[in-house]
Amino acid sequence: MLSAAMKSTGTALPDYDYPLLWMVLFILSFGLVMVYSSSIAIAEADSHTGYRYTYFLVRHGVYLGLGVAAGFLAFTVPSATWQKAAPYLFMIGLALLVLVLIPGIGREVNGSRRWLSLVVVNLQPSELMKLFAVMYAADYTVRKAAFMDSFTKAFLPMLLVMLLVGGLLLREPDFGAFAVITAIAMSILFLGGLNGKQFGGLIVLLVIGFVILIWSSPYRLQRIIGFMDPWADPFGKGYQLSHALIAFGRGEWFGVGLGASVEKLLYLPEAHTDFLLAVIAEELGFVGVLTVVAAFAWLTIRAFAIGKRAAEQERNFSALAAHGIGVWLAVQSIINMGVNMGLLPTKGLTLPLMSFGGSGIVANCIALGVLLRIDWEVRQLMKGYSV
Repeated sequence: MLSAAMKSTGTALPDYDYPLLWMVLFILSFGLVMVYSSSIAIAEADSHTGYRYTYFLVRHGVYLGLGVAAGFLAFTVPSATWQKAAPYLFMIGLALLVLVLIPGIGREVNGSRRWLSLVVVNLQPSELMKLFAVMYAADYTVRKAAFMDSFTKAFLPMLLVMLLVGGLLLREPDFGAFAVITAIAMSILFLGGLNGKQFGGLIVLLVIGFVILIWSSPYRLQRIIGFMDPWADPFGKGYQLSHALIAFGRGEWFGVGLGASVEKLLYLPEAHTDFLLAVIAEELGFVGVLTVVAAFAWLTIRAFAIGKRAAEQERNFSALAAHGIGVWLAVQSIINMGVNMGLLPTKGLTLPLMSFGGSGIVANCIALGVLLRIDWEVRQLMKGYSV
């Protein structure tokens, strides 16, 4: 219908979603600037960093280069190929999650075993698992489309698989990644036509499960307590959040100026990773934070619009994958922003596309390469070409 309307008006549909591409480049560039600004103090303080002030800038620039290259390669891969590879990619992800738990292979940092050392860089399997979960859940839902009302044929197998993934992630522990992957799987199953009663029951079970996980783990419980009143122990469990809130308070409407943050001067831990938004708030103020929120909101809406177009062309895997990517970026960015603003308990989740971290940047860029590929294929179909 849309293609016919464009022919009648004489307008041509572009080959690519240029606004999406430019928005991604804007977010990546903005992130590079803010990672540099937020990491200068820690780079100077660490005598092991060979580039002094520019250590994290150089590394993040390399990660961006790798990410953009990986995203371009992902764009060249047809959606049908991603669908065929989805189960195998998921099994590779599971194997990596097992490897990271083996002493001597997995690298432990601050009490968490989340990384695999690749000599030059560290690989975080949970970041790749988010991408693989999107692919697997989309492929699974398409394959089980005729059984979406069946508990044993559709719901139960996916539940068991997600419990396995969750068990491995909680062993690291990485509760934040578990929450994001759970949201991805649930949303794709729901959009794929999962029985409403089963979906409602799943939500109830998840809420109960998350409460049990929090109450059964002392460190998670302490994070909840610290989140509820960070000023009760500003030098202990409320330290990160109290300094993040100070950064937001100092920023006011327009910020103190790019590079002029005080909190990044070794007061706010993980300023270039988990708490990058707090530095943005301090240096660029409410306007800077609103820009970031608007950018991710637009990116999410665009992903769902692409998924809707794919569904109209009866490309069900592509539609669900696009929706899954949108949910992934939305949920992770909401959690990160909520943590920075004191609306959610502290979790080790970075701001997608912006925070320092190689695995996250590369996985995000691959996902967006896949999203652009889905959009390109739909546009080709709308023009009457085969893909």
